[in-house]
Amino acid sequence: MKKIIIFLLFISLSSFGAEKLVSSNSELKEAIKMAKPGDIIIMANGVWKNTEILFSAKGTKSQPITLKAQEKGKVTLEESSNLRISGEYLIVKGLVFKNGFSPTSEVISFRKDSKTLANNSRLTEVVIDNFNGPERYDVQAWTILYGKNNRVDHCSFINKRTQGVTLIVRLNTAESVENNHQIDHNYFGPRQNLGSNGGETLRIGTSHFSMMNSKSIVEYNYFDRCDGEHEIISNKSGQNTYRFNTFFECKGTLTMRHGNETHVEGNVFFGNGVSNTGGIRVINEKQTVINNYCEGLTGNRFRGALTVMNGVPNSPLNRYVSVKESKIEGNSLINCDHIELCAGSDSERSAIPQTTSLSRNLFVSNSPKMFGIFDDISGLSFDKNIISGAIESPSKKGFTSKDIKLIRNEKGLLIPQGKELGAGAQIANFANRENTGVTWYTSLTVDTPFDSGNKIEVNSGLNTLYEAINNSKPGDILILTDGTYSTSKSIEIPHTLSIISNNKAKLLFETKALFTIVNGGSLKIKGLHIDGEEAPDGPLNSVITTSKYSMNKNYKLFIEDCDFINLDVNNYFNVLRVAPSTFADTVSIKNSTFENISGAVLALNRESDDIGIYNAETVLIENCSFKNIEGAALDLYRGGTDESTTAGFLNVAHCYFENVGLSKKNKKGTSVSLLGVQNANIENSIFKATAPLDFILTVGEPINIIHHCQIEDSQILNIEGEGFENHNNSSEIKIGDDNKPVGLLK
Repeated sequence: MKKIIIFLLFISLSSFGAEKLVSSNSELKEAIKMAKPGDIIIMANGVWKNTEILFSAKGTKSQPITLKAQEKGKVTLEESSNLRISGEYLIVKGLVFKNGFSPTSEVISFRKDSKTLANNSRLTEVVIDNFNGPERYDVQAWTILYGKNNRVDHCSFINKRTQGVTLIVRLNTAESVENNHQIDHNYFGPRQNLGSNGGETLRIGTSHFSMMNSKSIVEYNYFDRCDGEHEIISNKSGQNTYRFNTFFECKGTLTMRHGNETHVEGNVFFGNGVSNTGGIRVINEKQTVINNYCEGLTGNRFRGALTVMNGVPNSPLNRYVSVKESKIEGNSLINCDHIELCAGSDSERSAIPQTTSLSRNLFVSNSPKMFGIFDDISGLSFDKNIISGAIESPSKKGFTSKDIKLIRNEKGLLIPQGKELGAGAQIANFANRENTGVTWYTSLTVDTPFDSGNKIEVNSGLNTLYEAINNSKPGDILILTDGTYSTSKSIEIPHTLSIISNNKAKLLFETKALFTIVNGGSLKIKGLHIDGEEAPDGPLNSVITTSKYSMNKNYKLFIEDCDFINLDVNNYFNVLRVAPSTFADTVSIKNSTFENISGAVLALNRESDDIGIYNAETVLIENCSFKNIEGAALDLYRGGTDESTTAGFLNVAHCYFENVGLSKKNKKGTSVSLLGVQNANIENSIFKATAPLDFILTVGEPINIIHHCQIEDSQILNIEGEGFENHNNSSEIKIGDDNKPVGLLK
């Protein structure tokens, strides 16, 4: 009897496996090497630097092998670290990747090599936070799924900043096709605007393998301000399901880019009126879009709340297969700006949608122009759709106009009050911030707002500003008194910082640049008088420059009520000079003057490889004076034909330009040069004796407008491409479209 009990006890303990606590890389490798089904390998609390884990083992369905943190969140992999998973029935749990980046092209990979994949394995409660390399456009994914029947759940992917998709499902071998992967209850975001293609948050497949089926399920995930590019989710394979996910203020869409038989159901999109927020984009065949909810989305064209694309006849795999045999049913689109039908129609994308139905959808808007129709919609059928009274129906059939009153239900969704309409979404459950990601981790990577720190008074004198900036903290406001501030040392801006003066403090500098915005920095200056008379007698000086090295974090620059004079000690003296691989979310200049400058004022033109990369997203210039500028007042360049980004936004209002861009050293010979800018508006301004204005419209469906400007009859406008508008401009105009005098406002 005693022998039987001992034997049963042995069998029982064996079935549970052994626990092994490891404290070093060598111990970890040995524990993995010796692991048997049911074993649990525990990484000791602490910082694991330069740790490349190969978790290669074989568990069973009833006895998986687990690699986990001793305590969740207290095991961090830092510096040059990564994780490869290969084998069967493996679980990784509770690890954090931060303060470094992977030495390879992925942080976590579900394979050892191209022939040794992971199957039936799980990544759960793992964090990757700001684990980015220094080079903005070096491609690196954070997690790549290979093999079959793997799951990624309750993970947090935070602050992806460099090129490369956050999470990828690959189908590049037969062993990864029809993989049945599960991606659920994860938190993604925020992800800044990359300013390039390759900023997707999730991609399943590629165009090359897009006719293969993946059968992956993506459900109950929360996408928080994922703004990397147009495609938040890029579906590029067949028979995938996206359901009950939430998209919060994301500047992009769930895009069925390639692949057929995609099922999109029960997803929720909250735009909250944020610019360029989008919903669902339909491309390819046999797609199903049912019971989704979109509210407050402002995006247009490829970022519409609902976009049904035109296709390319006999499309190659990497272009646009036309929409056919698809169903868009029972969706709610509430207070969204744009529903785009036959979007992208042009000489190439001429294949209209066919045999596709839109039925029992609910459209509510105060704008009559909610629907945009860009081609023949005869291939779309409409039935039992409801529109609110203000909306102009896109079809004589299939739409009923009703007076709709909305109330917000217990789930936070707007629904019609009163009698059931028989249209719109009814979603019981969907992802929220509380039921996604890990619950035990708070990211320390935060964007500090301007003016959120301490106010610090800085006395005038030599290098007093330099010392104050070196001692400042994120969000601080440096207040300059009257007098002169001279600097003989290069000043770096390493974080968010404001420098203001109520008495037009004078700044002189003896360095090649007064301020250098380095990675992590953003700058606001207000009320300063900046004089370049003491700058070094050499070319290519600037008042503000970015780091000459790649910056993986976007910056902001705000200039208000400042004067810039005597930037002419030598040639090509700019106000702002940027480097490649740097990107500004916003450059804003208001109520400022620029006079006697030998270079350009804003030179945002250093991404000249014509591959769709550019230097600034939003440029705002209001109530500014430009006189005697040898270069251009503005050079904004976005080359290439890639359509994955918004390609920039420009607004120039109530400005005065005189003797700008006329120097023989100005190689472009322009006063304002815009290439590839998607949205440009120049209004209520005066141009007097300036070089030509260039508008070169290239990618997508750009809109560049100049209107209500006082322009001399001899002023030249160079126009290339379609989408340019020129109206209400003359040498005699005095009043703008806002009923205020054109030019500078007092």
